[in-house]
Amino acid sequence: MQTSRSPDSGRSDAGPALAADEAGEAKNPFLVALGERVRELRARRGLTRKAVAQMSEVSERHLANLEYGIGNASILVLQQVAGALQCSLAELIGDMTTASPEWLMLRELLEHRSEADLRRAREALVRLFDGAAAAPAQRSRCIALIGLRGAGKSTLGQMLADALGCPFIELSRQIEAFAGCSISEIHNLYGTNAYRRYERRALEEAIQIYPEVVIATPGGLVSDAANFNLLLNHCTTVWLQATPEDHMNRVAAQGDLRPMAASREAMDDLRRILAGRSAFYEKADLALDTSAQDLEATFALLQARVMQVLEPDPAR
Repeated sequence: MQTSRSPDSGRSDAGPALAADEAGEAKNPFLVALGERVRELRARRGLTRKAVAQMSEVSERHLANLEYGIGNASILVLQQVAGALQCSLAELIGDMTTASPEWLMLRELLEHRSEADLRRAREALVRLFDGAAAAPAQRSRCIALIGLRGAGKSTLGQMLADALGCPFIELSRQIEAFAGCSISEIHNLYGTNAYRRYERRALEEAIQIYPEVVIATPGGLVSDAANFNLLLNHCTTVWLQATPEDHMNRVAAQGDLRPMAASREAMDDLRRILAGRSAFYEKADLALDTSAQDLEATFALLQARVMQVLEPDPAR
């Protein structure tokens, strides 16, 4: 078993992991998987390791150890106890899905199901419990564009709204209007939870006020399960994809010099964010690669695919 390491000693970043690899230390598979999940969650939320270290008040070195699967011996003790009790680590720690026998039975029913089965289960639960979910006809009239910054949501969204003769809502601008400050100031002054509340308020208002609308969503909306569920239940969603290089070039061309765009490791960060969010973006009803052709051709494809949803072929 690995011995625990002091959180605040030595260098930060990848140094500890490289030292462990060079020393030939065997990594525990559970700790490796845990570290991968931490990296995936960090990437999905678009956060650097330094930012997570500051917010969690954990040293960057300790966080690096966690991500690289070294140290953290105490969680292995919990794993051994869970094994002796023949329960999952989640049940031992006590997350929501272990709070009652019904939760545990639901977990058992859903465990090891395919993504397709899980999607059908989620949609069935929406029909069963979410009385506010939009009817299919109404849902089709609300078009939401999802994807990372630089995918073309603002440009193509405005073009699509003009072509359809309906309003265009850029959700980030609505969030800033509600908060009375910029997105970065919301995060810095009030934190992520406050930002998610503003995001939900802006999304709910757009859905309730406009029977027909095109919405450009923030790239990180998919990281919040409640807000993403709301979007999927009420809107026809389109994932605008692009190559990492196009994402970066378009953001830079807009004069966006926020930390992610200005970092010397920006491209690696961007690739990790894309990898962490892709499984969520794939839940969209439609997908369109905006790097495959020029703007005019991309818009023509987008409009054609959206029109197929709005005016389905009666022969089918």
